[in-house]
This record gives sequence, C-alpha cells and structure tokens, in this order.
Amino acid sequence: MSSVLDLRQFLNSSPTPFHAVQSIKRQLIDKDFKELRESQLWETMRGGKYYVTRGETSIVAWVQGESFPDHGAHIIGAHTDSPNLRLKPHPNINRNGYRQLGVEVYGGVLLGTWTDRDLSLAGRVFVESANGLKTYSLLCGQPLIRIPQLAIHLNREVNEKGLQLNRQKHLPPILTKSQNWETDDALKFWLAEELDLDGSKIRSWDLSLYDTQSAECWGPNLEFIASARLDNLFCCFTGLQALCKSRSAKPWTQVLVCYDHEEIGSQTTEGAHSSFLEFVIRRLAEQTESRQAYERAVANSILVSADMAHAVHPNYSEQHDPNHFPQMNEGPVIKRNSQGRYATSAKTEAWFEQICYKSNVPVQKFVMRTDLACGSTIGPITAARLGVETVDVGAAMLAMHSIRETCGSLDVDYLIKAFEAIYEEHLPITN
Repeated sequence: MSSVLDLRQFLNSSPTPFHAVQSIKRQLIDKDFKELRESQLWETMRGGKYYVTRGETSIVAWVQGESFPDHGAHIIGAHTDSPNLRLKPHPNINRNGYRQLGVEVYGGVLLGTWTDRDLSLAGRVFVESANGLKTYSLLCGQPLIRIPQLAIHLNREVNEKGLQLNRQKHLPPILTKSQNWETDDALKFWLAEELDLDGSKIRSWDLSLYDTQSAECWGPNLEFIASARLDNLFCCFTGLQALCKSRSAKPWTQVLVCYDHEEIGSQTTEGAHSSFLEFVIRRLAEQTESRQAYERAVANSILVSADMAHAVHPNYSEQHDPNHFPQMNEGPVIKRNSQGRYATSAKTEAWFEQICYKSNVPVQKFVMRTDLACGSTIGPITAARLGVETVDVGAAMLAMHSIRETCGSLDVDYLIKAFEAIYEEHLPITN
C-alpha cells in the first residue's frame, strides 16, 4: 500500500498542472536528475539523468541511453491537466448581496459534481518586480468558495430532468457577503494578503478551483481510491515511479513526458501538438554527430500513451461493448479504435501485452461501443507528429471527469510494474 499512500500525497499536492510539475520535479531531484533549460546549450552524457520543463506545466525527464540513437527511446507519455473551473481575468461579481467569482469551464467537466463541494483556489500569480515578472505559487488549503445547488422546492423536476446548469449564470461560486469585496481590486487585495506581496504589482493569474477534500481509499478492503484529478495524474505518478526506479542506464533512452492541455485538444506550446518532445529528442540526437540521428532515433523508439480508461459501470453496463468490460483492480487496459482516436496498432498491442505477461501483470482490452463517440489521448497526436510506434493504455476508472473520480488501489502497482518493464526490457517492434 506504500505506492497508494504516495499516490494520494501526490494527488493532494497537485491541484493544478503547475503544482503537479513541481511535485514531479521534487521527486526527480531526490533521484539526482539534473535540470536543463530549453534556452541554454545542452551537453548531456550517456547514463545521465535529466529533466526539462516548458511553461512550468509540462515536463520531459529521461535517463540517457548508452546507444542512442540506434536503440531509440522507450517513452511513457501522460498529461498533467484535468477538467476544472478557472478564474476569469476580472472575476469579481456583486449580485443580490453576494460576492461571487466569475469562472470559465476548462475541458469536459462533469459540471454537476462541482456543486455543494468545499472548493478553494490554487495556481500561479504573476507579479511585477525589479527583475521582470515573478511567479508566486498559490495553494489555499481552506474551503473558500462554494457553488450551492438550487433547493428541490424551487426546482421540482430536477430528479426527472437532471441538473441543468448554465455555465455563465449558474457556475460562479459564492465567496462572501463581506462589504470588503465590493471593488474590482478585492481579489488582488486578498491575494496580496495570502502571498504577502504588494497587490498593486499583481499583473495576472492562472488560478483554478479545486476540491479541498483529500484523496482517500474506500471499500471494505480499501480496494478503491477516490480523488479529484485521477485523470490523469494517476498515469503521471505511475510513469514517474517507474522512471525513478530505473536501476541503471540501458542502450535505449528512458523517457517520461507529461504534457499540459490534453483536455482542451493539446494545441498549445505545452501540449502534445507542440515541438516539446520532438526538440528534446532532436537535441539528444544532434549530440551524437551521427547522420540522420533523429530519424533513426524515432524509428527505433516506442511510445506508451498512458491515460485513464472507462471501467464498466454496474448500473450502466449497456454503455459498453458486451465483449469489452474493463474492471478496476484487474490491470492495465489496452485501448483500440479503428478511427484512430487511439494510436494502438495490432503490433503495439501485442508488444505491450507480451511485456505485461512476462511481468505477471494482468491485461485488459477496451473498444468503445460502435454507436458511441470515442474520446482520444495524446497518443495519436504524438504518434503523428513524431512518427513513433504507439500503444494507448490506462487504468480502469469510474466517474471520469467528475470532481471525485474512482479507480482501483491494486492498479497503482500493476501500472508501475508494467511501466518498469517498458523501461527495462527491449522488445524491438520496428521493421
């Protein structure tokens, strides 16, 4: 259960992508990984351990291989962001005696689950200083705001028609009734007190709402985990543990990439559509002074796109293909889609399944019902940009995109063990 406890701590300390990358960096530093910067010249060594961030919300870490590019890279990819509500630039709302905060919806939020929760604020505040902009980290641990539902007496048909929320009208959380929040600068003054800085120097922020309830295990045998942001911090965590457990350098380079902005399509400088991972591989290839090093490295590489998967829901089993019922606590799920929404091919499916069988890790498989639309991952995006062979996998979970998701406790170690084998074993699948 130590891995489960560590996962819960990781989840609790990572309410935003910025905090998630900070948590990842702390673990990498503890394992003697050295930080590099994109703006500087790199001089890396075989067997060296490195990481680089972009925008403070995406990160690539690696153990450099002894025979790069001829043995390529074994890459595990995940994403740091989760659907949530984010503060607007001018958020102060005074309505009917209440002080509220204007919010935008980020990603495919299951909106109803954000009501009647103990919410707070976390993220980054950008402040003017003598040396340019300075970033301050905000993590307000106390319940600060709330989105109360309308009483059933005033919405008699809610149980029959479902909770219908207008994003503009119904989502602004209540903050206070204090008269001190009447001005447009009230939030700045509060942030200045929280962060002990001059409020007049605050220039912008990247602040998200989050649930203050901690990640917890539940069930008679504590067989389940309930938390926010399991999609997809679960895979960031399991991939990180596997990389940190790497016992030594291999002929191939062992890579972990955790992108931001997957939930909104990845079309950003920190997303999977960006140049981030490509530029890292190019830089490593260029240092070899070998002809066509980058192209050879990619051709000799494999990507495991790690994102969460839909476990069968006992009350809604008709939403699944009858031959594909992934279960929590029964190992990684290989995801296939003939429309290319997942990047798994028959060859990469067989490769990942073989790796798991050799490691005594059970494997499951998932395809969407043919008459339902299928979601996607960073897998097809990264595969198309780099031209790297890819398999899409994940851990089975319930209530995906809820503020309180559920996954299996046993799957933490199952995925870590599978990802360790990905990094440790060489099963070439290139032609």
